[in-house]
Amino acid sequence: MTSHLITGIAELTTNDPKRSAAHSGPGSNPGDRLLGIVRDAAVVVTDGVIEWVGPEVLAPDADRRTDLEGRAVIPGFVDSHTHLVFAGDRAAEFAARMSGTAYDGGGIRVSVEATRHASDDELRALVRDRVAEMRAQGTTTVEIKSGYGLTIDDELRALRIAREFTPHTTFLGAHVVPAEYAHRRAAYVELVTGPMLAAITAAGPGTAAYIDVFCEPHSAHAFDGDEARTILEAGRRAGLGLRVHGNQLGPGPGVQLACELGAASVDHCTHLSDDDVEALAAARGTTVATLLPGVEFSTRSPYPDARRLLDAGVDVALATDCNPGTCYSSSMPFVIALAVRDLGMTPAEALHAATAVSARSLGLDRRVAV
Repeated sequence: MTSHLITGIAELTTNDPKRSAAHSGPGSNPGDRLLGIVRDAAVVVTDGVIEWVGPEVLAPDADRRTDLEGRAVIPGFVDSHTHLVFAGDRAAEFAARMSGTAYDGGGIRVSVEATRHASDDELRALVRDRVAEMRAQGTTTVEIKSGYGLTIDDELRALRIAREFTPHTTFLGAHVVPAEYAHRRAAYVELVTGPMLAAITAAGPGTAAYIDVFCEPHSAHAFDGDEARTILEAGRRAGLGLRVHGNQLGPGPGVQLACELGAASVDHCTHLSDDDVEALAAARGTTVATLLPGVEFSTRSPYPDARRLLDAGVDVALATDCNPGTCYSSSMPFVIALAVRDLGMTPAEALHAATAVSARSLGLDRRVAV
């Protein structure tokens, strides 16, 4: 066993409730309390496992030592909402939106066509490059959805490739209704909840951890509340956890449905009623509201109001929604910057949302602790 002492940490974010409790009391810094900050800190790691955390002056000896020379150390970012398995791009669509064309979800079909025509090796190489880019920016945990295949074989292929890079995979056969089913919506819902879902579960318990649906009545291409309920309930019966795209383009049933069914996360949350906020607050500890401000930046849409959610006691996470159409960015630091600048979050709240709370939406505990 080889121990490694890391010193010279000017500020260590632990996300550790025990450290946070040490900052409680009158006059304490809210950011320090939320993040469990340790200043002038050190960490001891032995064979990849954290053995000790605390002030550097109290640090034990170790076999090796690295001095970080006054840098800050934070937990790895957790990107809990991405669509990395795709081919092609939608640059023309982005240009159209910058000229005033509203986003309605229809461009997803363009990515479906390109992805279906890409080989396994091409898709694998694209995902590998995207994950490497994420890691270079501090993301150490990523969720990847399917959703650009929309046939049984293509959805299975997307999940198989995604599993090569992460255990956090989500079946999104209900991304949009594909072109070949445009006039047979009910038949496509039956495909997703029947043969497609059966094939996913038959492929093995690790193929997908969650099922997701784009619940958006304001898009002719996505799914209404009744369709979304049918899809989510089928996924739950199959043993999958639930995630929901909800309330992105306008008010809708997605948030209420997610809270009612106990979804792990409802994502976007751009257009919320008072009842939606109350439902999310009541679902705290079960359902996380994951905000994706890179989408609003890329679509010139109104930003979600994180301040309103946080003040109501809602669990708020941040993620990139990295995808070819509405946010072709894998940068969690950029998302944090947008959250502070445009969503009303403090820097500490945004960092906590991008690490601890985003991890919670995936059933993980992301902190720097023994």
